[in-house]
Amino acid sequence: MAKAHRSGLLQRLLQQDPVYDYDLIVIGGGSGGLSCAQEAAILGKKVMLLDFVVPSPRGTSWVKHSWATMTEAIQSHVGSLSWGHRLALREKAVTYVNSYGEFVEHHKVKATNEKGQEAFYTAAKFVIATGERPRYLGIQGDKEYCITSDDLLSLPCCPGATLVVGASCVALECAGFLAGLGLEVTVMVRSVLLRGFDRDMAERVGASMQQLGVRFLHKFVPVQVQQLEKGLPGRLKVVAKSTEGTETMEGVYNTVLLAVGRDSCTKKLGLEKIGVNISEKTGKILVNDEEQTSVPYVYAVGDVLEGKPQLTPVAVQAGKLLARRLFGGRSEKCDYVNVPTVVFTPLEYGCCGYSEEKASEVYQAENLNVYHTLFWPLEWTVACRDSNTCYAKIICNKLENDRVVGFHVLGPNAGEITQGFATAMKCGLTKQLLDDTIGIHPTCGEVFTTLEITKASGLDITQKGC
Repeated sequence: MAKAHRSGLLQRLLQQDPVYDYDLIVIGGGSGGLSCAQEAAILGKKVMLLDFVVPSPRGTSWVKHSWATMTEAIQSHVGSLSWGHRLALREKAVTYVNSYGEFVEHHKVKATNEKGQEAFYTAAKFVIATGERPRYLGIQGDKEYCITSDDLLSLPCCPGATLVVGASCVALECAGFLAGLGLEVTVMVRSVLLRGFDRDMAERVGASMQQLGVRFLHKFVPVQVQQLEKGLPGRLKVVAKSTEGTETMEGVYNTVLLAVGRDSCTKKLGLEKIGVNISEKTGKILVNDEEQTSVPYVYAVGDVLEGKPQLTPVAVQAGKLLARRLFGGRSEKCDYVNVPTVVFTPLEYGCCGYSEEKASEVYQAENLNVYHTLFWPLEWTVACRDSNTCYAKIICNKLENDRVVGFHVLGPNAGEITQGFATAMKCGLTKQLLDDTIGIHPTCGEVFTTLEITKASGLDITQKGC
């Protein structure tokens, strides 16, 4: 030892980088985790992916099933996607381990499989992409008798008359889907619809669903769920109370679906053992603009991030760009502002950029022009549907040559429309560029090439003809 010290060999050995099992271990096999793991492997790194789905209280683990032809087809599709992801990981030489990952010390995780068998692995860097799971209310009967979106398409029978509790995207999408099947659907709303979205658009989404027969119970929350009758689907009594007073109400339904938000899967990852900071309120992971946590070698992507959009394509993009920055010498960061988003209610709502409220906060209301109009899709004329339900709106910043900072559309195929305009917004779309664009007639998207009326003018925007 003394000889090694005198020769300098000991110092050289001590200064060498530690040897780890992997260059990167990704904890969580959702969209962001898969994207990051595969991209890192493409860049020549040795990668492991730890993925384990904890079944819901109803026992659903997402890929088994039976609900007639429709649900069988859906579950078959989900199964094919899972197999495709496994195959893609194998082709890129990513080591896939179906185990639950938990930090035990710096640079080291414990992986526990469904049989309780443990293994330990080390890595130079880690990415957390564990996502979120549906939240329960903590009231009598919620976990015993209620379902969540995780369980809906694994039910052994049609859900029948359904109470959807919540006002999120998931709540309204599930309610719209069930109403489209002809079921009796009630949505119980604690406060406002689509919190975080443009308020004007959220109310219009709610109104469009009411036109389709969905009933809304505003300012109520459940306090108890009782089983009146067993069966498929059975009967449940829900007791609810007002959020504004002492009023209570009761209702009887075949199914109660909870969509009151999702909780981050961070509590059992051992993050406290290595010093990763999380939000005390939400449990989400705090990161900088490069998805790096308070521990330099630990990163996070997807729904576990505090204050970032909870969308699959965002997680995919963030994971891919993160891998390229870590291992490919690139510098591009994920854009969390100009994110095209669609709420897949029966009448779709698509948006990109800021809501009116957020734009006013960022740019000041006096610096904005808000152009809007109602429109009437051609296909609705044959079906004799309301000619003034669909709506288009853009929010422009006057100080940047009327650059479009917010795009909103409620109408058929809103997702397809929004996707195209999202690219234009990334390129600096302005109101003048829209005006200079020739529309395709008759389409819904062409309405954005003919917007003339501002909200501030107070002029009538009722559709007069096609």
